[in-house]
Parts: sequence; C-alpha cells; structure tokens
Amino acid sequence: MTKHELDNLRDRIDEMNVKLLEMINERAQLVQEIGRVKETQGVNRYDPVRERSMLNLIKEHNDGPFENSTIEHIFKEIFKAGLELQKDDHRKALLVSRKKKPEDTVVNVKGELIGNGVPKFVFGPCAVESYEQVAQVAQQVKAKGLKLLRGGAYKPRTSPYDFQGLGVEGLKILKQVADEYDLAVISEIVSPNAIEQALDYIDVIQIGARNMQNFELLKAAGAVNKPVLLKRGLSATIDEFINAAEYIMSQGNGQIILCERGIRTYERATRNTLDITAVPILKQETHLPVMVDVTHSTGRRDLLLPAAKAALAIGADGVMAEVHPDPAVALSDSAQQMDFAQFDAFFEALQPAFAHAQR
Repeated sequence: MTKHELDNLRDRIDEMNVKLLEMINERAQLVQEIGRVKETQGVNRYDPVRERSMLNLIKEHNDGPFENSTIEHIFKEIFKAGLELQKDDHRKALLVSRKKKPEDTVVNVKGELIGNGVPKFVFGPCAVESYEQVAQVAQQVKAKGLKLLRGGAYKPRTSPYDFQGLGVEGLKILKQVADEYDLAVISEIVSPNAIEQALDYIDVIQIGARNMQNFELLKAAGAVNKPVLLKRGLSATIDEFINAAEYIMSQGNGQIILCERGIRTYERATRNTLDITAVPILKQETHLPVMVDVTHSTGRRDLLLPAAKAALAIGADGVMAEVHPDPAVALSDSAQQMDFAQFDAFFEALQPAFAHAQR
C-alpha cells in the first residue's frame, strides 16, 4: 500500500469519526429529552429491561468484524454516559444547585450572617440538662463575643435506654438562656409535629444525621420561615445530602446551612471519618453555606483543634463543637465535649486560622 492510499484511508477514518461524534451527540440530546420526560412522570431514569432490549437489537444487526461481546461493551459505555448526562441535567435543575443560583446564599440568624465569607462558631452542650448547665456555657460563649449557642432538647440515641433529652422543657431552657445572654439558639427537632411548637423557642432548626432522609421532617422544615441546619447522614453520599437539602428548599425555605459531621467508615480511631473534601465539593455544587461539626466527626477532644483548623483552611463557613461545664458527668457524649479550660485553649488557638480564613 502506498502512502497516498494510506492517507486516503486515514482521511476516511477522520470523516467517520466526525460522523460518529455527530450521531453520538444527537443520541445524547434524545437521551436528555427522555430523562426530562421521565422526571416529570416520576419514573426511574435507569431501565435495565430497556437497556437489555437495545443491546439485543444491536447484536442482531452486528455483521462484524467486532465480536458481540466487544460491541456490547462499547454500547454499554455509551448507555452509561447517557445516564450520567441525565443525572447532570437533574442536578442542574436543583434549586440548591450553584448552576441555579451562582451567588452564595447568606443565612441571617438574628443578625449573625452565615456564608458571608467570615467563619462563624457554634458552641454548646450536647444535651440540655438544666438551666444552670446551659447558662454556664452561654456565659462562656458570650464572653468570647460569639452569638450562636447549640443544645440538644431532643436526643435521638442508638439505645432506647440512653438519655433522650428534656424535650419541650429543654427548648424552654434554651430560650430563657438565649434571651438573657442575647444569643441565637440552634437545636435539633426530630418530628414534623414538633416543628411548629419549636418555632417559639429556637432560631435555627437542626435536622440531625439520623434524620437527614426523614423526608416528612425535611418537608415540614421547608414549609416554615426559619433557618435550617442540615447535617449529613451517617452513611450518606454527597448527592444524597444535596437532595435532602432540596427537599427543604422545594417547600419554599431557602435558609439552609449544610453541616458536614463525618461519615461512618471501617475506621475506628475516630467516632466517624471527617470527609473534609466534602466542604469544597458542597460549595462548588451548591450555593449554600457549609459548616463542619468537629465534635461528632472525630469524637475525640484531642482532635477537635486540628479538625477545626482544617475546616477553616478548606473554606468552611463555620465550625461547631460541644462544650460542657463538667463533661465527666454529662448525660450524653461525655468523652467528646470540652470543659471550659479546654474551650478557652481551643478558641484561642483557632484565632490565627480564623484571621487567615477572613482574608
């Protein structure tokens, strides 16, 4: 074969490559349209029966030289790419998506702006145990010039015999202390029926990790005009986390703060595994502010400071940690809460990282 003949064959290959590209892109546009129709009908995008039918038809028309197994592999990759394209279209349509709203959402909690480029801190006891206990913590928080106080009135626990929280009485204590010290309260609500009652006592509704996919609770939180702090589920993917936030926003409430709190892995050196890269991913994929709970992600007092520094360094909009007057006698999670001396050292050590994060 002469060089001229070889060049002619290569030219034909180039022409066919362009034609294949045009056909693949035309097919992709049809796949996108099918995906949009399926979404309006509430139909699952992936249909294995339909995929098998297409593969069988393709193999029936295969005259070689490729083996059927090779052809099946090639088209499976095309099908997979089409399915991913449908997922991307779905993600683009989400209200929480950065593509839907390019500018950052800033959540206003009693004058404290979360997501405005200045990291915020949330401190408080794991569980509300008494007025005196919460007031002591609030005094420490206030003395540091901070505004946000956390405390659990409802405590979903692994064991039904563990302390479950004081319920409404705990909310009343939080409200009383917050008013006295001019603080804003973040507390977890575990039931849709409890949200309306909780509105009178708290400034931010927290939806905890175990309730991240409690869809009725998410919708109930989305139906009220109150900021929501949504924690990532124990084993939730980032996509599942984002869609949980979408449940809230789809009901009309856009005041959402995402909170990475570690996920369950095979590692046992820490209580959970802090997925620190989730912070920039969530901030790229959504327009919502992202905080990091260093207490539940590590479960270790000795790791709270480095985890908090890492969170601020990677762009988190805030850090959450637990503080108790006397952790040794705490009714829940005693091993991971800081006492006041540790709290002072923790906060002081964070100041350089905090200042750097502001720049």
